[in-house]
Amino acid sequence: MITQHELEVTTQGRGTYDLSRDVQRVVRDSGIRSGLCHVFIRHTSASLMLCENADPSVMSDLETFMSRHVPDGDPMFSHTAEGPDDMPAHIRSILTQPDLNIPVRDGQCALGTWQGIYLWEHRYAPHTRRVILTIQGA
Repeated sequence: MITQHELEVTTQGRGTYDLSRDVQRVVRDSGIRSGLCHVFIRHTSASLMLCENADPSVMSDLETFMSRHVPDGDPMFSHTAEGPDDMPAHIRSILTQPDLNIPVRDGQCALGTWQGIYLWEHRYAPHTRRVILTIQGA
């Protein structure tokens, strides 16, 4: 069996947004007990990550790392149609990932103890992001 669901996530700008609870709910409601959950973000300036969910300093350290390596407003970027964070947001999403594959076991995503599913918004302005979940299995 295969089911598909779209989540709409409203961000408040650059930062991370925990999707774990919503993804687990969709998987549980799908009725699939064993299989795979594919999570895909339909945008080029935000990404997904499977990351530490216990210590918030992990998220700020990730942002510090990205800010150092892909700085906003760097004059080397010519694609600035939507502002100084435009091209850096695209690069950040390419360096991270647009999708995740997570095993489903006993009707839920088989995440590790300290793992969470996050949307990483790379733009400063608030956005509405769409994430497609495809759950397949038995």
